Amino acid sequence: MSIKIFCDIADLSTIKKFTKKKIVRGFTTNPSLMRKAGAKDYKLYARQILKVCKNKPVSLEVFADDQKSMIDQGIKINTWGKNVFVKVPVVNSKNNFTKNVIKELNHKNIKLNITAVYTAKQTKQILKLINKKTKVIISIFAGRAADTGKDPVPEFNESIKLAKKFKNVEILWASVREPYNYLQAKQLGCDIITIPPSIIEKIENFGKSFNQLTKETVQAFLIDSKKSKFKI
Repeated sequence: MSIKIFCDIADLSTIKKFTKKKIVRGFTTNPSLMRKAGAKDYKLYARQILKVCKNKPVSLEVFADDQKSMIDQGIKINTWGKNVFVKVPVVNSKNNFTKNVIKELNHKNIKLNITAVYTAKQTKQILKLINKKTKVIISIFAGRAADTGKDPVPEFNESIKLAKKFKNVEILWASVREPYNYLQAKQLGCDIITIPPSIIEKIENFGKSFNQLTKETVQAFLIDSKKSKFKI
């Protein structure tokens, strides 16, 4: 089974470069990435992204915290482009499940990327609300879970099993920490993995032998010791 690589970035010049890569099938953003990219006006900046990337899916996140405002923002964001997925967190900052937002936007046939998911229990809650035709991505945060010493794999296995009944639902491996996560996500049967640009470039170099890696590592040490003019 093939897995789609999405690029996790909001920087315009990087999107321009990566949208030309065949390996990259879409883009995901979030308010933190938008801020890092220097966005001052959310709508204006998002439209600039969509101008650069016209034919690949782009996830743009709502940033309201109450459900009514999230719905309003989602409806507006959806009008910005046919390739837009409206990104909605599974809970708000008060840990309230965003049930009404998911249900209402999905029933308006708005494509969703439901984010900040950590458990199969949350996946189950989402699947109970949605129809079986409008596209939905469920983004499960593997790296952030692993950072706390939790194994995200069982949650993925269960979520993938639950989503099998829905042809319109894709499970996405989010918060990548290393290139090997791509192989893990692929082996598990995830539909999508979203990866920062630096790690995508490392994946493009897959296939080096251990011998080659040994030689390159030693060469790098030698170059640095010469540059430092070390003596013993």
